Amino acid sequence: MDRAPGLSVRLKLTLSYAGFLMLAGVLLLAAAWLFLTRYPHVGLIILPTYEYAVAREFAPTAAAALAFLLLFGLLGGWILAGRMLAPLTRITDATRIAATGSLSHRIRLPGRRDEFCELADAFDTMLGRLEAHVSEQQRFAANASHELRTPLAITQTLLDVARNDPSREIGELVDRLHAVNARAINLTEALLLLSRADRRSFSRDRVDLSLMAEEATETLLHLAEQHDVTIETSGDMTPTIGSHALLLQLTTNLVHNAIVHNLPEQGNVWVTTSAYPKSVELSVVNTGEKLTPQFASTLGEPFLRGTERIRTDHAGVGLGLAIVKSITQAHDGTLTLTPRPAGGLCATVKVPAAPPHVGR
Repeated sequence: MDRAPGLSVRLKLTLSYAGFLMLAGVLLLAAAWLFLTRYPHVGLIILPTYEYAVAREFAPTAAAALAFLLLFGLLGGWILAGRMLAPLTRITDATRIAATGSLSHRIRLPGRRDEFCELADAFDTMLGRLEAHVSEQQRFAANASHELRTPLAITQTLLDVARNDPSREIGELVDRLHAVNARAINLTEALLLLSRADRRSFSRDRVDLSLMAEEATETLLHLAEQHDVTIETSGDMTPTIGSHALLLQLTTNLVHNAIVHNLPEQGNVWVTTSAYPKSVELSVVNTGEKLTPQFASTLGEPFLRGTERIRTDHAGVGLGLAIVKSITQAHDGTLTLTPRPAGGLCATVKVPAAPPHVGR
């Protein structure tokens, strides 16, 4: 932004200090003059020329005192303003460094807590979050590029094989191309959904998570039967404010993940909703193989796949829980992934509760 040149903050503070000191000096000299002229010492004989004599002696002294106060105020104000603004200079330098793209720099302002220290700490926190976000975006872009390149490379290979071998069965080639193309489409749609959630570009309405759980369960019932998984739903009404489509996608992803990452037979999924005074909670728990807490905490990372997901027919694109995490954060909520002691995963989404309806 182009701005017109102006006085520096240090010069403004210096002039303010000096002006305040001059004003205090003028008031003090005025009080002394009033005292000398209006309240002479008791017992003294006041001559007619008394006030004139006092003025003649007082004026030069007062002028000298004011000149001294002016110089002292300017010099002292300049030094004090410089010392006071030194932390701001460090913050400004750090801002310029960050503007060049270097987000690893930190101010780390020493001293006791004051306004400048709070500003510096807040700036350091912001830089840390920005650095983590940029690093995550770069990693995500690299993974997305790799994931998108894979189906394209497979398609190119299949086409090259078909061109070099005209006698090859066309039906098999079409089936494989269809599967690869469907995977690329699913990945693209998942990336678009993830981007939409990250931008928070959606309208917000009153949504009941318990209804989302019922709808997602009904949609995936056939898939659960194919995997020999039993789904149980229970809980309270859990109203929140958010996007119906995104929250339904969140619930669907959690239930889908619980179905495909389950026991080979006779698996179970428990979908529960809970309401609290200031928040609502959706919990999806499934049976399955035992997981370590460290591994479970990383399942929300994009494109992270376990061995079970790679072998299934419903492999997904590695963005299921990443989308859940992004949608949760877009709704100012938290996603907690913890391993179930007997095996499996417990995924808990907690978002703010909707305010109660106000009657007219």
